[in-house]
Amino acid sequence: MNTLCSPITADELAQYYQLRWQILRKPWKQQQGSEQDEYEQQAIHKMVINEQGEVLAVGRLEKVAKHQGKVRFMAVSETAQGQGLGQQIINALEQQASQLGFSEITLNARENAIGFYQKLGYKTVKFSHTLFDEIKHYTMVKKLSVHPLHKTELAQTLQNIWHKTIPLSKAMELQISYYDGQKLMTYCDADFNQNLHHTMFAGSIYTLATLTGWGWVYLALQAKQKEQENLRGDIVLAEANIKYHAPIKGLTYGQVVQDDVSGQFDNLLQGKKVRIKLVAHVYCGEKIAATFQASYVVLPNN
Repeated sequence: MNTLCSPITADELAQYYQLRWQILRKPWKQQQGSEQDEYEQQAIHKMVINEQGEVLAVGRLEKVAKHQGKVRFMAVSETAQGQGLGQQIINALEQQASQLGFSEITLNARENAIGFYQKLGYKTVKFSHTLFDEIKHYTMVKKLSVHPLHKTELAQTLQNIWHKTIPLSKAMELQISYYDGQKLMTYCDADFNQNLHHTMFAGSIYTLATLTGWGWVYLALQAKQKEQENLRGDIVLAEANIKYHAPIKGLTYGQVVQDDVSGQFDNLLQGKKVRIKLVAHVYCGEKIAATFQASYVVLPNN
């Protein structure tokens, strides 16, 4: 059975790039290493592997504009073509793009792959370029729908609260890209939040993480209020610690998942405060660039 995943280990990454080179560069006598570029650390990578751990198909998603992603380096092993693996990669990248708040995906398709992308809903816009003096590429675009599991109304309510009550969040253009009750994803304008090194300002990273954590507690409390109408409280940050692991540039987002949260709201019914502990991560591409550990206190207000 084949498995769809992201390359994590050094061996997986080596195989991932090896297939890229074999299919997209080697036939045109390009050196190994030419299959990579400066955006690798800022991108989302997907691959399909078989039971033996061999990489059969690969693809990459990167951010090119505020709400636009770009698919690049799609490749399927010659022995695995015709099995639907390319479509599997595209579907996974589109789903990720939707969760990241992208409303459109663009790509430059080789001339012989235009039909494949058209079947998946992509439309040809224009001629793009010729690679290695012989491979014609055409720009293709697809509009994305909001992810079907995204709780749009709840997310919009929270986002409005941020922008109305916390001026910094509006200036940062802090947005909620995805919330399904199990995962919350947020992002902000990377260009506005740059430091002098053209990477994300540490204060902006901290703010993004803080509000992502606060947002999770708010949304979880809203869900509990559907069961207990009197379950109300004011959320404040009690303590926090952040570790910066790497510079952030390009595709950036904050995330909290249910497995990284502990604490219950029930004590609010007895007029007692509640403590919710959680971990929020800030990502650059698929790598965790900052880890934010925090405790939020919910104070009863009824």
